Amino acid sequence: MKDMTLSTLLAVFEEIFGRGLFWAMVAVAGVVTLAYLFVLIRDRAVSWHKFLWAQLSMPVGAVLAVWFLLAMTHSQLRDMGGPIDLIVLLMVAAGGAVGMAILVYTGQSLLRGREE
Repeated sequence: MKDMTLSTLLAVFEEIFGRGLFWAMVAVAGVVTLAYLFVLIRDRAVSWHKFLWAQLSMPVGAVLAVWFLLAMTHSQLRDMGGPIDLIVLLMVAAGGAVGMAILVYTGQSLLRGREE
């Protein structure tokens, strides 16, 4: 792979996850992002109580993201070959943590409504 282009990355992700699962994950991420923006615009403020629960869920999201990646690639932690593998694994964990926090905050806001 000489050049890293968007089409190359899409092809790699479709190969890893399968076309249907990959695009389903993209769609779910888009819906959650739009719901999060809706909540922020609707509430016009961040609820620190909901934000605390969202932060407490972050380690769960990190672990689930790493587990999902390892399951999809049929790998184990002992298969890591060098520093770049650790960097990628940490980035996946960080993405899972942030994604879980956004999901939990949005879910709480949509289910409980606006706090006064």
